[in-house]
Amino acid sequence: MRLASLIIPCLALCAAVLPTTVAAQKTQVRHVVVFKFKSDATPAQIKQVTDALRALKDKIPGIVSFEHGVNNSPEKKNQGFTHAFLITFESVAARDTYLPHPEHKKFGELLGSLKVMEDVFVVDYEPAK
Repeated sequence: MRLASLIIPCLALCAAVLPTTVAAQKTQVRHVVVFKFKSDATPAQIKQVTDALRALKDKIPGIVSFEHGVNNSPEKKNQGFTHAFLITFESVAARDTYLPHPEHKKFGELLGSLKVMEDVFVVDYEPAK
């Protein structure tokens, strides 16, 4: 009986903590990538970069969604960064798998071979509840 009085509270604590731990592992991660292309980058090259980045959704597991667009803010504070990409991952683990993935590395090689990038910045975040 004494053992049961110790085990039952432990099981209750585990039951309370486990769903939170599992939920934390499944929190989506947003991966924001913003490109500043060189002035001589052609529309065809920019499309090639966009298409290659979009294609990663079908090549790397854990990507929930992909969207992109061209800056149209009237504030003029984009500092030359024009093309924004938002990749949503199902979890931190999925994002961490994506970063060194061979298909992501191939995308980096494409960027290097095209020589159209002036700069890039990346921000990752978990949406606040």
